[in-house]
Amino acid sequence: MRIVTVPRREEGNMVDWIYDEIVLAADVVSRNGWKSVRSNSKEAKALSALLRRGALHAGADLPANFRSVASIQRKTADLETARPGYQGKATRGNRLDRIVIVQFEQDPTGMQQRASMIRRLLEEGEELPMSVGDADDYGDEGGLVEFVGRRRERDPKLRSRKLDAVEASGLPIACEVCSFDFGERYGSRGKGYIEVHHRHPLHVTGATRTHLDELALLCANCHRMCHRGDWITPDSLRAIMHAEVASRSAP
Repeated sequence: MRIVTVPRREEGNMVDWIYDEIVLAADVVSRNGWKSVRSNSKEAKALSALLRRGALHAGADLPANFRSVASIQRKTADLETARPGYQGKATRGNRLDRIVIVQFEQDPTGMQQRASMIRRLLEEGEELPMSVGDADDYGDEGGLVEFVGRRRERDPKLRSRKLDAVEASGLPIACEVCSFDFGERYGSRGKGYIEVHHRHPLHVTGATRTHLDELALLCANCHRMCHRGDWITPDSLRAIMHAEVASRSAP
């Protein structure tokens, strides 16, 4: 029989785990053979770093030990011991733990996809999952995952106006960081295609009046790199890329 070690509960204000957080923790446990992870594991450190950004608890007064690696170990232990068939003594979890476990048991692939979606949105920082208190706010339709979320309001006309302005200036519709041109690479299928990025993310600026100069044209790869982890500007990413190229070409 496997004995699960659970760290002592930390002192301070406890913040209840919400559905999206538990889905992420259950994804870690399911990929670990339905075994909890230690606080010093790379999985616990990665999940702690992601959740400690606090995006799922926007506006809340979070304690210093919020979603520490110890709390990640404890929550994954809750999930392991609450799973049907566990032979030892269950730890103290909550109702959502059991709901999420059932969902993973019934649709493991779909729930792992849902976890990947939540993780990606949190890493990008612009479109955040809605904090929900009940798993009933989510539903599956047509074999795909229906995701209930919220996103920053955008002006759909800004993209076309930005592209028109770039073309009028005689510049190519290409990535401002790496110069990738979809039209050159993919011909008519890629002509005029590019992703439009806010140089300063809307989740940082909040409600604002956006000027065309505040928009950058980026390929999908550079767009992701700007948002990965702590966001950086396209200019900063270009400097990183040039420095990397220079270091590789140096004798």
